[in-house]
Amino acid sequence: MIIKKITKTVFVGSGLFLMLNACGISKGLENRPNIAAYDTTLPEREQLSDSSFTIGPNFITKNERGLWEMYVKGNPMQLGLRQGALSQELFNQQEAVFLKKIDELVPSKGYQNILRKFLAWFNRKVYLHIDEQYKTEIYGISKYASPDYDYIAEEYPRVLYFHGAHDIGHALQDLALVGCSSFASWGEHTKDGKLLIGRNFDFYAGDAFAKNKIVAFIEPEDGYNFMSVTWGGMIGVVSGMNDQGLTVTINAGKSQFPLVAKTPVSLVTREILQYASTIEEAIAIARKREVFVSESIFVGSAKDKKAAVIEVAPKNFGVYEVPNANQQLICSNHFQSEAYADDKKNQRHILESHSQYRYERMEELLEEAEKVTPETVVSILRNREGLAEKEIGYGNEKALNQMLAHHGIVFQPEDLLVWVSSNPYQMGEFVAYDLKEVFSKRRGGHTSVAKTELNIAEDPFLHTETYRNYERYRALRNEIEQAIANEAHLAQDLLSEFTALNPEYWEAHYLVGTYNLEKGYDRVALDAFLEAKSKEITTLPEREGVEKQIRKLSRRLK
Repeated sequence: MIIKKITKTVFVGSGLFLMLNACGISKGLENRPNIAAYDTTLPEREQLSDSSFTIGPNFITKNERGLWEMYVKGNPMQLGLRQGALSQELFNQQEAVFLKKIDELVPSKGYQNILRKFLAWFNRKVYLHIDEQYKTEIYGISKYASPDYDYIAEEYPRVLYFHGAHDIGHALQDLALVGCSSFASWGEHTKDGKLLIGRNFDFYAGDAFAKNKIVAFIEPEDGYNFMSVTWGGMIGVVSGMNDQGLTVTINAGKSQFPLVAKTPVSLVTREILQYASTIEEAIAIARKREVFVSESIFVGSAKDKKAAVIEVAPKNFGVYEVPNANQQLICSNHFQSEAYADDKKNQRHILESHSQYRYERMEELLEEAEKVTPETVVSILRNREGLAEKEIGYGNEKALNQMLAHHGIVFQPEDLLVWVSSNPYQMGEFVAYDLKEVFSKRRGGHTSVAKTELNIAEDPFLHTETYRNYERYRALRNEIEQAIANEAHLAQDLLSEFTALNPEYWEAHYLVGTYNLEKGYDRVALDAFLEAKSKEITTLPEREGVEKQIRKLSRRLK
């Protein structure tokens, strides 16, 4: 199903590419930022240990919880070159991991060749929509990209393409790359009355993609200092806060597949973080940028002492705020502002997806919390149950903790405090950082800048048999999916073990049903599909797919 979706999209894009190959593709591939005013000398880094490097006051180091902490300052070219030099190994690993994921999804060399042509056509105008300073910074980073992937595109356009990968993942909802959850509480709802924000970033491109998270502290020559949780080669922002106490996170909305790339959302949020100190200023920046997918930009503000959601789309724009008396704001993956009240795609998404379910679960958990604290926020982000505490299986996308998050994060903007989860998922220890301290007294590059006395402990669930069973389940799921794809044989004992490891998750029974159906074991397949139907199925289309198999097998077995 996934490969069919990608293949169809790629072929459509390639057909358009062949018809419209005079529409500026070469301009897009050849465009470079104007770097005449910058010194482009590649900096030399000093290695302090296996996991600590410096370039003057700029540094990267790995802390005890496995998070990489990076600090860089300078003009756009310096920011790019220094990030690239300090994180070169991480950058190269990240690119290799991401492209390996693409190879798994599109294994055919022929299809990959079509995909390369599609990327060139799809990104033909992206250079027109990205601010010159960010193109310059990306150009600097691209000097450290691996030459091994030049067959896809040269280093600079290739790194530019990667900044839109998050957006494309949103557009291809069938890839299950995204399903983020965010919320904010303030005033009477928090213990000290201060604004608190929590979010799970559920962008999944394989376990290896989330292995080397970077907590980046950026001091640009122009604009505000800021932090973000990122990965090698990425200058955009998916979760971050600046030194004015303004925070941004992004949540996917329902998008049609776009026909041309414009401004990647992560670069819109980067601009907001670098130049906005209030919600009004953030709205003004978002309004002037053209995006190519639908997205909710969740903004928190220490100055405004509240949060709001900016809802952007290629042909629409809205802002959603709650009355300040409510002092609570929730965001999943559908739009809430008046601008989208009659949007049929949004309405259908609410009906068919798991977004509304997670929204209601956040409501439940926030209502149960008397006074929200950072620890409360973390406990909500880690919650694995469904509505009314229903057991819905581990890994179910209806849960806030889908057991696949790239990271979880907590902001306390008025104190410039942030907590970032360490592996695995959002269940490792949340490491605390004080932006006032980070940007005022750096420690030379070989020691962590974390404020460890404020860390929030790891989830005890990690030490349970249930968690070990879930990790075993994930391994077997990959094996079963491969067996189905390759028409290989599996022992029924292994299939029984598989469902026993995660018995409440509908997917386990569905995969067993699919395997047995393809092997011609109709009665066994029907029983498995009936069991899947009795569970909390993630989306309406998936439920309809299960019911279709049940009807087909029931007729056949009469």
